Amino acid sequence: MPEPAYRRVLLKLSGEALMGEQAFGIDPAVTTQIAKDIAEIQGLGVQTAVVIGGGNLFRGLAASAKGMDRATADYMGMLATVINGLALQDALEHQGVLTRVASAIEMRAVAEPFIRRRAVRHLEKGRVVVFAAGTGNPYFTTDTAAALRAMEIKADVIMKATKVDGIYTADPKQDASATRYDRITYLQVLEQGLKVMDATAISLCMDNKMPIVVLDLNERGNMRRAIMGEHVGSLVTA
Repeated sequence: MPEPAYRRVLLKLSGEALMGEQAFGIDPAVTTQIAKDIAEIQGLGVQTAVVIGGGNLFRGLAASAKGMDRATADYMGMLATVINGLALQDALEHQGVLTRVASAIEMRAVAEPFIRRRAVRHLEKGRVVVFAAGTGNPYFTTDTAAALRAMEIKADVIMKATKVDGIYTADPKQDASATRYDRITYLQVLEQGLKVMDATAISLCMDNKMPIVVLDLNERGNMRRAIMGEHVGSLVTA
């Protein structure tokens, strides 16, 4: 059997990914399917970390636009990511995958505090680590948290799982003429204002030469194929 192309990956999931067809909240069927996909790549011997958003429960930026203090709104969004992290942990453990939730905001009753060396040790022991509460700071998105955590654990790649099969010149749902990039540079993403990850996250990846694979979460087996080095979705590199 061929060897995986990546040995340690950081999977970035949006909170909206957990909603399924619902308008709000967490769909247990979706978390179960995501857990099965992660269990499959764990079975290949790949070390897996996850950063999860909270947009299915609370969006700090949207709340601040309506008059809420931005820092307060962002902290509320971080707490939403912890709820999602616990839901994913439960789904993973139902698949027999040992999982630890590491929170950037200390809340020892439900998650362990994020300590870089401890997180790496969990990965080395074959556990999935779910990083929750973003960076622990307001004004930073979970995209930036994903880029930061990927550098800290020395991941080989960031896999951003979305609802489309890669990066397009425009929103394919609104523009039928939009074309997909197989490969694109960090600079092109920034110059063209493509909504891959926010500019801070892209800049951090560019400075540290961290490749990003953008793939369709709903296409079963996509994660495994990307891990094995098959061309899936769009690749962002230098």
